[in-house]
Amino acid sequence: MVDRSTHRDRKLERPPLSEREAVILRSVVTQFIQTAAPVGSKAIAERGVVDLSSASIRSTLSALEGLGYLDHPHTSAGRVPTDLGYRAFVDELMDRPGVSPAQQRLLRSGIEQLYGDPEQLLRETSRLLGRFTNLLGVVLSPRLATGVLERLDVVPLSSSRLMFVVSVRGGLVKTIVAELDAEVRRADLDRVVQAMNERLAGLTLEEIRRTATERMRDLDTGDATGVVRLVLHEAAALFAELPEERQAEVGGAQQIVTQPEFQEPEEVRSVIELLENHDVVVHLLEAGAPEPVAGRAVVLIGHETGPNERISGRYSVVKAQYRFGDTTGALGVIGPKRMDYGYVITLVEYLAGLLSHAAPDA
Repeated sequence: MVDRSTHRDRKLERPPLSEREAVILRSVVTQFIQTAAPVGSKAIAERGVVDLSSASIRSTLSALEGLGYLDHPHTSAGRVPTDLGYRAFVDELMDRPGVSPAQQRLLRSGIEQLYGDPEQLLRETSRLLGRFTNLLGVVLSPRLATGVLERLDVVPLSSSRLMFVVSVRGGLVKTIVAELDAEVRRADLDRVVQAMNERLAGLTLEEIRRTATERMRDLDTGDATGVVRLVLHEAAALFAELPEERQAEVGGAQQIVTQPEFQEPEEVRSVIELLENHDVVVHLLEAGAPEPVAGRAVVLIGHETGPNERISGRYSVVKAQYRFGDTTGALGVIGPKRMDYGYVITLVEYLAGLLSHAAPDA
């Protein structure tokens, strides 16, 4: 189901809808998603969703516009949903189609064969999201800093250069190269590394970053190699999540530009700018849900995505967390506000479930 906790306050602020208004709003949003054309009273009457005259439908459309659920483009007699209209639709009015058995087979065959290759797994998942929605599919690599340290290894690269290898439970690895002031004997290095692992293995990287000095102060005092001192000095880089380390795989660029919203060169340029801005993409998949439930979709519509000028209320995001061992990542779909929310939500949640079974210990 959709995570609605982050929208509870908005829901309370929305003007209440009568049964007739809810039915007609649902019809307008559904038809606009399908056709990308403003919806008038005649189109609603022809669908037979309500047993009302065109005059009564027009009156209800005007009422919905006055409540802020619909807008009225100047060049058309029809109406289009506002952000508020889409929000009411997502929270209360839309249908949730399932992922068909044929689609499940295709998705599983594309994902499960890559369970041993995290990088290719994320890339293929973003491609499938883009392909199945004709929008931008995005997958963020797991948040390494929340993972549990399995082992810290130190590999000599030269007489004074060392490579630190941080292995996180679930198969994730992070490396950093640092300089030592003096040459270190291999036997001494192995002894120090073993002692550090005894103190740190089994803790999250966040815990290590906060408490490394306290946990290894005595090791530093008796360490003639300088390795412990170097680890403590580089702890922020070794054990913390740096923004540039969040890998964002994006698929579906070719599909999204076929949508009616992106027929003008300026709109196509906005998509290209979005793809080129790593920080914005990461923010869209991480913002707006303080404590999301793994596998459950969160929907941000228009201005709910934030004030970033590159987005400016034109996009919606459907996203979910997935678990990879002890770490969490995020995946989702970015597209115009006119998207098939029910289907996209179902697909995002299904793929989040598949990724959550990708870790070796899942």
